[in-house]
Amino acid sequence: MKPFRSHLLTAGIAALGVLVFYLLGLPLPFLFGPMAACLIAALVGAPLKGLGQISVAARTILGVAVGASITPDLLHQLPLMAASLALVPIYITLIALVGVPFFTRVCKFDPVTAFYAAMPGGLQDMVIFGAEAGGNVRILSLVHATRVLIIVTIAPILLTQLYGVALSNPIGAPLTSIPLQELALMAAAALIGWKGGERVGLFGASILGPMIVAAVFSLAGLIHMRPPKEAILAAQYFIGMGIGVYYVGVTIRELRQVVLSGTAFVILLALLAAGFAEIVILAGFAPKVEAFLAYAPGGQAEMTVLAIVAGADLGFVITHHLTRIILVITGAPLAAKFFGAGKT
Repeated sequence: MKPFRSHLLTAGIAALGVLVFYLLGLPLPFLFGPMAACLIAALVGAPLKGLGQISVAARTILGVAVGASITPDLLHQLPLMAASLALVPIYITLIALVGVPFFTRVCKFDPVTAFYAAMPGGLQDMVIFGAEAGGNVRILSLVHATRVLIIVTIAPILLTQLYGVALSNPIGAPLTSIPLQELALMAAAALIGWKGGERVGLFGASILGPMIVAAVFSLAGLIHMRPPKEAILAAQYFIGMGIGVYYVGVTIRELRQVVLSGTAFVILLALLAAGFAEIVILAGFAPKVEAFLAYAPGGQAEMTVLAIVAGADLGFVITHHLTRIILVITGAPLAAKFFGAGKT
């Protein structure tokens, strides 16, 4: 099938997923509808294809949303987060100590693939790092896609059933209620941050670049609101679609070996995350919902969406995820050598 038709088919299936989830009254239809529909279509062999730069551009919306939440009040709260943030390096170290032996001894992955499969960094970053070190790109893609898929699916259930969160917090004001000058500044933050971040080699440029520029605008008092709800819904649509598309071409053998291995590892991750969240809660470092979301090992974009709809302290949650990702990205090459997974 020609690329354009594959793109159109993918967008249509994702839109159908939104409609079905909306009509059934299921939570987060713009995120879970496309994710579920594209996942099912991919597994039955539909020739889906991601929307490339359009999907990347959608992530800039979440970067701006996070940046807009960085206010002087948040900066004053940073010292209060110090104790909880200090646990993040310990959390990452334990994940590596559990994950690498699991993938090498139980799943029989080679050392490089095992190390980068275990690291809870960004999906694209870990695949790129692993590929450069000689790891198996297909395995890394499936393991990390499975991690994100399961966490994003289970987290809302736990939030609603365990913590009583309604997931009905307004995700943003309507487009028509936001001043034009602020909309223009948000668009500028998205574009300048994204492309400027790529130019200087910033990892996760599509989210972190816009976040940095929007934070500057927010701290300067130029923007006072998140992007409009229509934009955030569009971001959810493309993110959900992207997760499902990762499973295009998966074979029965890969489902049995790689995806099941990734699923088993997510259970181990969830236990570690629950333990650290409980420590944070019992120590009084953060409320339950914030602690849960801060240590949930999902993707940064997906956790941003959940923090918004849960009405959680976005600054607290994202600060922890940024710390985790930065530590993994910067420390992975050094730690890989320790675990015998460095370049040879």
